[in-house]
Amino acid sequence: MADQAYKPALRFPALTALFDPVVAVTTRERSFKARVLERAALAPGEEVLDMGCGTGTLALAALAAEPAARVTGLDADPEVLARARRKAAGARVELDLDEGFSTELPYDDGRFDAVLSTLFFHHLEDVDKRRTAAEALRVLRPGGRLVVGDLGRSQDPLMRVAVLGTVQLLDGFATTSASVAGKLPAMLAEAGLAEVRVTDRLRTPTGTIEVITGRAARLNG
Repeated sequence: MADQAYKPALRFPALTALFDPVVAVTTRERSFKARVLERAALAPGEEVLDMGCGTGTLALAALAAEPAARVTGLDADPEVLARARRKAAGARVELDLDEGFSTELPYDDGRFDAVLSTLFFHHLEDVDKRRTAAEALRVLRPGGRLVVGDLGRSQDPLMRVAVLGTVQLLDGFATTSASVAGKLPAMLAEAGLAEVRVTDRLRTPTGTIEVITGRAARLNG
């Protein structure tokens, strides 16, 4: 993975310290991450991966929602992982945090009951969106769930202007265009995930956020 590179959460490393407050204010974070966890329906004893975990906000919320789950967070940015570790220590919870890339997940096939991801796919080039979707499917157990909360198709002209003047301006069009065009569900389905659907759409100051669910096929179909 030495030839891979990651993009800091707010594009520029100097802005990493602002990540949590910026996301909280601009994305209706509590609302859409609550929807993600509701759709995930975590159960005691389940293995859960927060892919592109950033500073650990969703992973910690998952543990709060289901303390008997085992939650692992993965991110390629060591600085945000350090922040996640401090947050976990402050909350006095056990949270496994790994450094790695979503396109080459460092986990065995079929390890996880649920894979979660929020505000991550839109940072990836389209080819890496597809590779990440395939990797998420690989590490899911048969019948396991994928739940994604991320930028989606703009609901109206106001939401189109909102995302154009914020996320797309900051992160660029090469990575965000497919998400804003509403193409991510199709990419997930093309990777082999079953029953892919958009379950929720939220208006935010930075555009429309969609919650997308899918699952790995069960062994009996």
